[in-house]
Amino acid sequence: MIAGSYRVRKLSTAEEAGKIVDFFFSPDSFDDTRHTPGEMEHFRSLPYQALQGETVFWYVTDDSGNVIGVNSVAQNEQQTGGYSWDYIAVHRDYRKSGLASALIEEMLRYMESIPARYLITYTCSLPEYDAIRRLFARNGFREVGRLPDYYFDGEDRMIYYRKIS
Repeated sequence: MIAGSYRVRKLSTAEEAGKIVDFFFSPDSFDDTRHTPGEMEHFRSLPYQALQGETVFWYVTDDSGNVIGVNSVAQNEQQTGGYSWDYIAVHRDYRKSGLASALIEEMLRYMESIPARYLITYTCSLPEYDAIRRLFARNGFREVGRLPDYYFDGEDRMIYYRKIS
């Protein structure tokens, strides 16, 4: 998939996984960099888990080979066709360029091809996450739940769902 002059790729090597880890911890990936201990562990391990088929990652690089966008999904623990969508991130200099849409289109094509039954995702209730909540709504997700004080006191986890097949 091409987004502008950039191509969405599926992660397949340890070198790519390392570049994705570096991007996750860069100041350009997430607006809220107060990561929970669990998020930090996910950022370090999930790209490498994709090499064992436990998750699927897509990424986009700039002309210099720097990661500028990442997206990932994993089948839920029940293994009945439900998937969890985690960690879409686009470099702050490339936002509103179509990269997020290209990453999501590639993910949804994959979900339909396997075929997945549904996709769930989560985000935080803080205002810094307004843009991602709008992105979920634009892509057919609906809010289905809220867990109070999930991340930290005053930071709820908002749960979103989309039926695939």
